[in-house]
Amino acid sequence: MAAVSSASDTADPRGRHPPERRLLLLGGPQSGKTSTANTILGDEVFDSGTETTHSNVGQTEIYGRRVTVVDTPPWAVPVDPEDTAEDDGNDNAGAESDSLPQPPPSLDSEGPCMGAILCPPGPHAILLVVSVTQPFTDTQRRAAEDQLGALGGGTWRYSMVVFTGVDKLPKGVFIEEHIANTGDALQWLVERCGSRYHAFDNTRKDAEDNTQVPELMEKVEEMITDNQGWYFEVNELILLEEEQARRALEEERMRMEEHARQREQMIGGPPRELRLLLLGWKGVGKSSVGNSILGRRYFESGQETELCLRRQALVSGRRVTIVDTPGWDWFSVRRTPKRIRQESQRGAALLRPGPHTLLLVLPVVSSLTARKRRTLLAHIETLFGDSACLHTMVLFSCGDWLGRTPIEEHILRGGRELQRLLEYCGNYYHVLDSKTPGKDRSVSVLLDKIEEMIRENGDKAFLPIQTEWLSEESSYSSDNTEPEDDCRGCQLQ
Repeated sequence: MAAVSSASDTADPRGRHPPERRLLLLGGPQSGKTSTANTILGDEVFDSGTETTHSNVGQTEIYGRRVTVVDTPPWAVPVDPEDTAEDDGNDNAGAESDSLPQPPPSLDSEGPCMGAILCPPGPHAILLVVSVTQPFTDTQRRAAEDQLGALGGGTWRYSMVVFTGVDKLPKGVFIEEHIANTGDALQWLVERCGSRYHAFDNTRKDAEDNTQVPELMEKVEEMITDNQGWYFEVNELILLEEEQARRALEEERMRMEEHARQREQMIGGPPRELRLLLLGWKGVGKSSVGNSILGRRYFESGQETELCLRRQALVSGRRVTIVDTPGWDWFSVRRTPKRIRQESQRGAALLRPGPHTLLLVLPVVSSLTARKRRTLLAHIETLFGDSACLHTMVLFSCGDWLGRTPIEEHILRGGRELQRLLEYCGNYYHVLDSKTPGKDRSVSVLLDKIEEMIRENGDKAFLPIQTEWLSEESSYSSDNTEPEDDCRGCQLQ
């Protein structure tokens, strides 16, 4: 059974945030999942023009409630042997069938567990998105059942069917009639969800008289009331099993890549993947650095980052995936809120099977005191373990402030604390001008340095994610990992 917890604790006890509702969207290919997520959020938060390959998070406020929406990759629909046989029988002799076999799932594919952990501590509602324009067969029903089964037991009591494309129904046909006429598979799904369903017309999301989102939230509230205020939480054992399977697949992939590396270099193989996690205290320019590396404005800079955000682009022949994270407190680990520390770990978990490099962003205009250095290292080691130093690189932001001064000269002027920080990182560092995304030629040099670090790390090419990073209660110590300096009488540096 999956664990369930009370929803009454989701509001911030200090009253800083309104009560929260968390929605997890699941659905098959071309079901309208992403468009539905955008309709709920009231904005084009997710790209609905391309297939979703990784789970993504968006937030909005509806009637005083903060609503978190998680869009997920489409579930895999297996090929029905009976359908394949029927197609073959209808083909002419010697003709090939138009039904191509479903490709095996890739290592990059995500199950529903990843989506569930992106709305911690768990979703209040699991919305199963079904398009009325596509036939819902027994194969589709089994795919939906397998998807919810992957989350663990007890999921159906939190589930609701959301029908999309209702504007395509014949005139005068209501959704109830569509359910009755479509067949046993769809009726089974609706009944399994406790006869909870809602109809969405995503073409009317900008209409002034559009009430479909408030009506959906009313149904969600009714379901939460029926569940006595509980939300769904993924069983940690399921997360552990999923992570072990992914690690085994990743080890096999690394062995295959090692054999094929020389051949791929000769014939020009696919781009190498680099997974980067941006870390640092508040206001150091992490989002701007991410934009500079990816070559365009993917992250919103100039405002505080509250949730991890993952973006990907092809940069200098590499597929680069970056996760931007909320900033830490510069003074101590204890003063960094628990949710921010957990969000940093979840950011690493978004880079399955683990980040190649932790980019510790440090502005060149900032002085580094002993306390700042110890606090930075305490955050890294507490959240990611003692081996994190092997994968950490200092990335100086605001490089345009240096003018003609070489970065090496700046490091010498920066004093002993800056040099000790670089020694901790194996003297891996780089400087970026984050004011001109896409125009800084040193991005390619940065990626070369990251690949050099990966080669130096050998069989420890990346920092493996830990199961506890995926759960609500992370494994870091609470108050005993902090430097023992007495901060009384200290001044802000």
